[in-house]
Amino acid sequence: MGNGRLTLIAAALPPVRGTLKADAPLAPLVWFKAGGAAQWLFEPKDAQDLSDFLARLDPDVPVMALGLGSNLIVRDGGVPGVVVRLGKPFARVEQVDATALRCGGGASGILVSSTARDAGIAGLEFLRSIPGTVGGFVRMNGGAYGRETCDILVEFDVVLRSGEQVTLSLDALDYTYRHSSLPQGAVVVSAIFRGVPGDPAAIQAEMDRIASAREESQPLRSKTGGSTFKNPAGHKAWALVDDAGCRGLQLGGAQVSEKHTNFLLNTGDATSADIEALGEEVRRRVKAKSGVELEWEIQRVGIKSPLEPLSQGKDT
Repeated sequence: MGNGRLTLIAAALPPVRGTLKADAPLAPLVWFKAGGAAQWLFEPKDAQDLSDFLARLDPDVPVMALGLGSNLIVRDGGVPGVVVRLGKPFARVEQVDATALRCGGGASGILVSSTARDAGIAGLEFLRSIPGTVGGFVRMNGGAYGRETCDILVEFDVVLRSGEQVTLSLDALDYTYRHSSLPQGAVVVSAIFRGVPGDPAAIQAEMDRIASAREESQPLRSKTGGSTFKNPAGHKAWALVDDAGCRGLQLGGAQVSEKHTNFLLNTGDATSADIEALGEEVRRRVKAKSGVELEWEIQRVGIKSPLEPLSQGKDT
């Protein structure tokens, strides 16, 4: 990204207590290991640091939260504005009562489910299988193995784009399948999840079963982005992709997984353009074969090339 643009925004950027980096590569932070840079990458020291920053930031500057980067295509032209990444200060998980945990927005599903196990709290085992953070679970109603975030979420703390800090309940999200009404630019900084009393040994056994099922069916050791398309009503996305003859289909350095056809892979040198174009080709072939219009589950963010104007920003 041009230094001119960076300098213009830098003059108006509020001070921070965390870290703020210009032109920060995002490829190392996302599972596909592809894509451009964030114009600015902000890792706040705490929720107040984030709140103060957003309150003073020009409202026209776009803001995007980044979790583990597992369900994300960052386009090759990078992400304009500010990308907020919640680091260690937001990765804590604490027990609230006998069946509830307060989880930082940056805490991983593995940490949450393991803490629940140690506390004898059942019902959160499915989080073990989702490669993401609490903030992403809340925003996307993350789920797997028959359970979703809406089944366990009590309330959550969020910093709005205006900088206002609010606590909201489950009902505020208007959850549907892998979607919520959380406003653009809002960042979930913590959430309370509630389970039921359980035996730690039984909880661990269920977590082991889930981990084994994932290992057997998904290309976990590849550079991938998780489930690419939402399951349409009455269908499984992977079956539609397979039936359309897309298993193993390649475009540039991108490939449809042979192991699980709802996963796209970076075989080594794929650009984000390769990955997104392959996904669109899969959608075209599925539509032609079955008449079903697949919807992206993976979020696609940023601009396709540095030559595009910043106003074209995000398209998900």
